[in-house]
Amino acid sequence: MRGEDMSAAKKALGKPATEMFDDIPVLQRKWRAALRPGERLPRYEDVMLGSLGRLADHIALLRYDGTLELSRSGRYVQTWLGDERWDISVAALAPDCATALIEAAANALDEGRPHLANAHCVRDGMVRTYDVLALPTTSRWGTTLIGAYINERGTQYNLLDAIFSATDDAVVSLATLRDADGQPFDFQVVHHNKSAELILKLPSGSLLWRRLGERANLLASPDVRELLLAVVCGGRGEQLEIETDGRYLRLSATAFADVVSLTMSDVTALKRRDASFRLLFDNNPMPMWVFDAETKQFLSVNDAAVQHYGYSRATFLRMRLPEIWPRDEWDSHSEALECIGDTYRSTRNWRHLRADGSEIEVLTFGRRVTFDDREGYLVAVVDITERRKAEARIAYMAHHDGLTNLPNRDYFQERLKQALDQAGGKRVGVLCIDLDLFKNINDSFGHPMGDRLLKEVAERLRTVIRGTNLAARLGGDEFAVILAADVSPNEASACASLLIEMLSAPYEIDGLELVIGASIGIALSPGDGLTSEDLMRNADMALYRAKSDGGGVHHFFEKEMDLQAQKRRDMELDLRHAFANGEFELHYQPLVSIVSDRISGFESLLRWRHPEKGMISPAEFIPVAEDIGLITQLGEWVLREACGEAVKWPVDIKVAVNLSPAQFRSRNLVQVVISALAQSGLAPKRLELEITESIFLAETDANLATLHQLRELGVGISMDDFGTGYSSLSYLRSFPFDKIKIDRSFVKDLAERPDCVAIVRAISGLGRSLNITTTAEGVETEDQLDWLRAEGCNEVQGFLFSAARPAGEITQLLAKFGQRASRAA
Repeated sequence: MRGEDMSAAKKALGKPATEMFDDIPVLQRKWRAALRPGERLPRYEDVMLGSLGRLADHIALLRYDGTLELSRSGRYVQTWLGDERWDISVAALAPDCATALIEAAANALDEGRPHLANAHCVRDGMVRTYDVLALPTTSRWGTTLIGAYINERGTQYNLLDAIFSATDDAVVSLATLRDADGQPFDFQVVHHNKSAELILKLPSGSLLWRRLGERANLLASPDVRELLLAVVCGGRGEQLEIETDGRYLRLSATAFADVVSLTMSDVTALKRRDASFRLLFDNNPMPMWVFDAETKQFLSVNDAAVQHYGYSRATFLRMRLPEIWPRDEWDSHSEALECIGDTYRSTRNWRHLRADGSEIEVLTFGRRVTFDDREGYLVAVVDITERRKAEARIAYMAHHDGLTNLPNRDYFQERLKQALDQAGGKRVGVLCIDLDLFKNINDSFGHPMGDRLLKEVAERLRTVIRGTNLAARLGGDEFAVILAADVSPNEASACASLLIEMLSAPYEIDGLELVIGASIGIALSPGDGLTSEDLMRNADMALYRAKSDGGGVHHFFEKEMDLQAQKRRDMELDLRHAFANGEFELHYQPLVSIVSDRISGFESLLRWRHPEKGMISPAEFIPVAEDIGLITQLGEWVLREACGEAVKWPVDIKVAVNLSPAQFRSRNLVQVVISALAQSGLAPKRLELEITESIFLAETDANLATLHQLRELGVGISMDDFGTGYSSLSYLRSFPFDKIKIDRSFVKDLAERPDCVAIVRAISGLGRSLNITTTAEGVETEDQLDWLRAEGCNEVQGFLFSAARPAGEITQLLAKFGQRASRAA
C-alpha cells in the first residue's frame, strides 16, 4: 500500500465512524436481495462485487477450505489488522483481530446468514470497538467465501492520554537556558499537564513559557534548581523528594539534550492512585493478574480472573503460576517465561487449568511492572476456547455436507486417494448412487420435504456403511460409497443390491408414505482405474447405464461404456457446430380432420442433417441437446421457422409446435412466441403449442400462469401423449386445453386389444364432454382409422396419410387432399 493511502486509511481508522454505521443494514439487505430461491447462500459475485463504493475499503474477503484464509482486504482493514499481506491464514493475523474474524465467520456459516459481532482492539494505546459483519457467500467455482465488513463503532479511548490526564502526577517539560559560555543558568516551562498547576497551586496558564527564576514557587526552590542542573550536566535521570505545605512530593527528572522532563508525584494521593488502579485492573472485564518475576507467586488478581478461573481470591494468592499450567506444558511455559523481556505477547495458544479441572485455551499479554516494590509482570488473558471450537467447526463443515452431515465430495475424494494409496494392489470399490423418482418428491411436496427425505436416506446409509468404508453425499440426490477392504466383485454386487433394497423401502414423513428407488454404478480398482478420478468417472458411467435401463438396478463399469461416453461427447460437440452451421431443418406431418377428410394443420418436427452421418434421429440428439442446455435455443429457432413457413399456407391450415420443459424454465417463452408471431405475421389462432404433462410436474403455478398468458394471445394449447402419465385427468381441471392427443401406444393395438378401444372411447368421450378436440397419433392402417372414426375422434395423423415432409413438399400434400396451396391473404 502506498504511504499516502496508508495515511488516509489511518486517518479514517482514527475517527469515530458513527456516520457509517448504517452501512451494516445496507449490506444485510444486499445479501438478502442476492439470495436466490432454493439456494442456501447467495453468489459472491452478486453480493461483494459491483457498487460497494467506499465500503470496499472496509471489506475483508475470507476463503475457507478446511482453514480460514484472508484472500483480499481493503485499505481500512489492512490498517485495522496492521498487516498488508493477502492469501494468508487468518490464524497468522493479530490474535485479537483473528479471534473476531474466525468467530464471526464460523457463526455466519453455521447459521447460513449474515452474523454481526464486535471486536475490542488496542492499537497504539487506543482502545477501540469494531463491528464485524460476516456475509457468507458461495462463488461460481463452488468455493465458500465470507465477506467481512469491519468498521469502528462509538468512542475510542487513548489509554496513555487518559492515564496522563487523570493522574495526579505533574508532568512539566522545561527548556535549558544557557549563558554566553554555554553554562545552564535557568529553565523555561514549555509544556505541562493540569496536575502541575494543581500541585504547584498556580493559576491556570500562569506557568507556561515562564522562567523558573522569574517567580517564587516550588520549581524555583534551590533543591529543584540543583536537581535540574544535575540532570542537564550529568546526562542521567535524577530523583528528589521534598515536603511542602504538608505534602510529600517525589520529583523525577530526565534530560533529552537541553529538554528536561520533570515528573512530580504527590505521594499523599496514593489512595486516589489506588482507585485509578482498581479502575484499570480490578474492574477490567478481561482476566488479569500480577505475578512475582522470580517466585512466580500470584501477587494480585482481578475479579474477572477469579470468576473466569473459579478459584477464590485467597486461593489464587496462595498459588504459583505453574499451578494453572497442565503438567505436559510446564517446560514450554517455563522456557517462554525465561525469554520474555519488558513485554510479552503470545506467539502460540496456551492451555490453562480452571478450578474445576477443565482446560481452556488462551492468549496472554504481559508487561514488566513494579508491584509493592517487587519486580513482576502484569498479565492479561484472552480466552480463545470458543475460537478454537469455531475453527474445529469450520474444519468439520469444510469436509461434511451441511444437510445430511455425511462426508462431502472433497472429503470423499481425499479418503478415496488414501484408500488407493494403502491398497497395495488390492481392490477398492466405488459405488455411485443416484436416487430414482426423487425429483418427483421435490416437485410434488416441495424442497423442504425433499431435504427431510435426503436426511432419511443418509441415516439408512450410515446403518450399512461402517468401518473403513465410507458413505458420502456428492450433491443433490447423488451419493457415493467407498468399499476399502479388498472387496470382490460378488461382495460389491451384494452391497449394491442391499443398498437398492434398503433405499427403496417406503419412507414415512409427517404421515406421508414416500417411495423412491436407487440406481448404482460400480467401479473396482485396479481394473477400472488406478486413480480416484478414473474410478469416479467409470463408476459414474456405470450409473448412467443403470439409469438408462430404467433404474432400480446396479451395473459394473465396462470398457464399452467409455466408448459410448466418447460417442456422446462427440455428439455434444457436433450438436453445437450443427446449430451454428445451420444443419437443422423442419419437416411437417399433416393433421387430418376425420369429418372433412382434409388437412387441418401440420405438426412441425425437428430434423438434423449431419454433413457426414446423414439424418440423425431426434430420439438420439434431443436428449443430448436437453442435457447440454441447447434445447431452449433450438426450440426458439423451431418456433420462428414454423411460423415463418405457416404464413405461406392457406388461412384455414394451422401449425403445431412442440415445447420442451426447458423453454418453460427460461421464463421468457411468452415474449419468444409474441416475437415469432410478429416477425412472421402469422395470426395467433393458427399456432398450436404442444406440451407434455412433465411441464405440470415442475413449478405448477408458474407454468400455469405462462399457459394462461399464451391462451390470452389467442394461441391454441394441446396436451401431447395424453393418457400415458399419472395425473392426466387432473391437468384437464387445471387448464382448459384446446386439444388432447391420444398417444400412439393406444392406437397401435386398436384392432386386437379391447382395453385400447376402451381407452380411446373414454378419451374421445371426455373430449366431446369438455369441448376439446381429440387427435389420434400413429395411425398407420385403414382399420385403425375406422375404429377412431367410430369412436368419435376429431383428428388423426400418421404414416397412413404421410410421414413428416420438408416444407417444399407441402404443396403436394395439400393437392393430394384436394386442397389449394395458395398463400393466405
